[in-house]
Amino acid sequence: MGWLSELSIWFIPLLIGGILLYGTMKKVPTYETFVEGAKEGFGMAVSIIPYLVGMMVAISVFRASGALDFVMNALSPFFYAIGVPAEVVPLALLRPISGTGALALMSDLTATHGPDSFIGRLAATMQGSTDTTFYILTVYFGAVGVKKMGDALKVGLLADAVGIIASIVIITVLFHA
Repeated sequence: MGWLSELSIWFIPLLIGGILLYGTMKKVPTYETFVEGAKEGFGMAVSIIPYLVGMMVAISVFRASGALDFVMNALSPFFYAIGVPAEVVPLALLRPISGTGALALMSDLTATHGPDSFIGRLAATMQGSTDTTFYILTVYFGAVGVKKMGDALKVGLLADAVGIIASIVIITVLFHA
């Protein structure tokens, strides 16, 4: 095992130990402070449960109603016209909504077409260049009680669109024959 692997194994325990040692030297009640932080973290986790449940229900309804399939079918000709395989269209649409669903879809595309194929590279780059915008807004804004998230939603979806477009352009330029 190389020195970098050894360092990575010991880094987190050494970091935690260093923080505890520093806090003890500064006369901070480290255990009590840790317990207080754990209480706050648990309270925050409980407070965001309604937002998570609401988001999961909305995603399930969106998929079960056929709306996701409708949107995918409507956008497929556009993607095909610009040279994007139809297989990655669901990933582009699903990624801002569901990270787990998008990861499963990307894994399936990679297993089916191979990681070094155009589709595999495009799916992996798209997965890494975009984010789960709706999940992020639901969890983080819900945790701090922000109710008006319209501008953040617009910017998040714009960032996802830029990530999708950049993925398509870069992978097409670099790897498409």
